[in-house]
Amino acid sequence: MARKITRNAKKSIRKRDAHNIRLIKMLVSLLFVAAAFLAGFALRGNDVVVDRLGLDDSSADSSQNPGLTVSGNTYDSLSARVAEIQGILSSESLDTYSLDTATENVLKALADSTDDSYLRYYDEPHYSAYLKEMSATYAGVGILFAESDGQAYAVDIFSGSEAEAAGVQTGDFVVAIDGDRGTDGWTAAEVVKQVSRDRGSSVVLTFRRPASLDAEGGDEFTVTLTCSDYSEPNVTTELVDGVGYIKLAQITQNADTLVETAVNSLAAEGAKSFVLDLRDNPGGYLTQAVDIASLFVGSGTIVNIQTKASTSTRTATGSVATTLPLVVLVNGNTASTSEVIAGALQDTDRAVIVGERTMGKGSVQSVVELSFGGALRYTSAYYSTPKGYAIDSSGISPDVVVADNASEDGDEQLNLALETARSLETV
Repeated sequence: MARKITRNAKKSIRKRDAHNIRLIKMLVSLLFVAAAFLAGFALRGNDVVVDRLGLDDSSADSSQNPGLTVSGNTYDSLSARVAEIQGILSSESLDTYSLDTATENVLKALADSTDDSYLRYYDEPHYSAYLKEMSATYAGVGILFAESDGQAYAVDIFSGSEAEAAGVQTGDFVVAIDGDRGTDGWTAAEVVKQVSRDRGSSVVLTFRRPASLDAEGGDEFTVTLTCSDYSEPNVTTELVDGVGYIKLAQITQNADTLVETAVNSLAAEGAKSFVLDLRDNPGGYLTQAVDIASLFVGSGTIVNIQTKASTSTRTATGSVATTLPLVVLVNGNTASTSEVIAGALQDTDRAVIVGERTMGKGSVQSVVELSFGGALRYTSAYYSTPKGYAIDSSGISPDVVVADNASEDGDEQLNLALETARSLETV
């Protein structure tokens, strides 16, 4: 019986030893895997050792994206994201792309994704249009163009022009030029460039006529116009029953001198009050707008200018031309720096504003040349009135509202403005 127990005991010992050997082998295998894993970290990024071992280093620098073109976090940088894709395409893709076309498409998509309707990339040919200075003399098709939300429209039709005869009206938006609708519509500068052609040449313009300046849709119509030299005075004057009427078409480089001359001339003729007509005025130079407002305001703030860095002010120059009563006439096409004038004269209680709410284009667009050619236009500042009221998207609300409805009695807005000016003479 004792020998049988001993034999069973030996058999049990052998089983236990075999089990322990298997456990030891498994432990050694795990230790080997761990050692290899740690060795991989030790060799990771060590190009010399990796090369000697004949291995490929598949690690990437944590400060670089997979495109290996820029450093930094691609989650907060558009340029880094584009560079990553460009790097991958350059190193691995079998396809090719046009750099100029890609640039235009990418920047157009960037512009469309912002709330800045004036943001636009211009290639070199289009950029040349911005290098032209504003002038009271216009060569082209007899239309003064302005811009609303980045789209060109007719703000004035020259009297006696072919455009007037063809039925083009104020507020008509340019849709196409010679059948070309443009990549993103047409800006005022682009239209001016396209219609400034040799005398006698023709241009085909397609317009859209909306119900109002800010309305969508509208019927389209096409006209063929012959380019010619058109000249229209920037300032026109008239003495109407003791009221000095001054119409300012644009705020050009010499607009303040023209307005001052008109004021002095009308005062010499016996004007007892004034009407400054800024209807359909698309604006222009801010310095000139400040100087024009200063002809009527002796001191104080004319306009506040908000940029990304700070807020600054422009104050009256002290060059007052008259203290006689003043009415400013505006409409929905009164825009930009002409709104600055109206807002300054209203906030300082210097003038009564008559007409319709202005366009609300109280922003400044800057054009910056790009190192690879062309330029970028973007909104760099906003205007507000002396009391701090924002002009952009809001406009200037008249003190006396009257719609632009022509009747048998003539220009109702102008008639009311003249009547208001005369009533102020006795105040």
